[in-house]
Amino acid sequence: MLVFQHNNLKATEWMAVRRELAAALQKVDDSDSSIAEGIKLQIIQSSIFSAALRVITYWNPTRSQDRPPETSKASDSATQSSVAGIENTTPSPSDPSFTHSLSRAAYKAVAAKRNFHPLTPLLAGPVALLTFPTISPLHIKTALSILSPRAPDFAAPTRRANPGYHDPTTQAGLQKLLLLGARVEGKVFDMEGTRWVGGINGGMEGLRGQLVGMLQGFGAGLTGALEGASKSLYFTVEWRRMMLEEEDTGGRSTGEEANASRVSKG
Repeated sequence: MLVFQHNNLKATEWMAVRRELAAALQKVDDSDSSIAEGIKLQIIQSSIFSAALRVITYWNPTRSQDRPPETSKASDSATQSSVAGIENTTPSPSDPSFTHSLSRAAYKAVAAKRNFHPLTPLLAGPVALLTFPTISPLHIKTALSILSPRAPDFAAPTRRANPGYHDPTTQAGLQKLLLLGARVEGKVFDMEGTRWVGGINGGMEGLRGQLVGMLQGFGAGLTGALEGASKSLYFTVEWRRMMLEEEDTGGRSTGEEANASRVSKG
């Protein structure tokens, strides 16, 4: 999810921007994927979205206390007279059995976390979101090249390749969009972090290849270090053994020479 600030774009400018974005993303899709169809550029109400984001992040209905539902004591006299001895079971808003995201329990659980979410600083003012159904660095890079171009890694399409992108209406709309950051896999990134995600070579496959290469390099380095330590220990022990053998051989030869000299004198 990419976060943009928009500044009073007209309806025709929104149409032009969405048209060029959709056309560029369709070119990235291959025969096996259709990610572009699920990528949407939408204007949001910041306050409502912030509240929903807090509920999704911090509210866990499975942790709510399991208590019997509260019942409303208020009932008219006609109901009490007709149904004697049966309590009114109309649920109240504070009924703990209500655990959906719009329940009072969810509101109380996240009320104290109004400014705790890391994405909250980016949701100030007029905001538009570009949402992705799945993580695809290649699609993110293409979207940034259209909505927030920056050469050389995120260069905008040329006039020859895409004349519609350089239409005055499209350019007027793009000048009113400002990239603020992104949220990827639950992590919040600033502008540079967002471009880093979009700049991963080869997309997710390339990222997996880099991870495999890193692990293989780490394993090879660890193996080399262990082999080097074992070889060093072997050479040290072997050198010490040779020294002891030389000392022992030298001592024996000295003793034999001494005995020979005694015999000759005698």
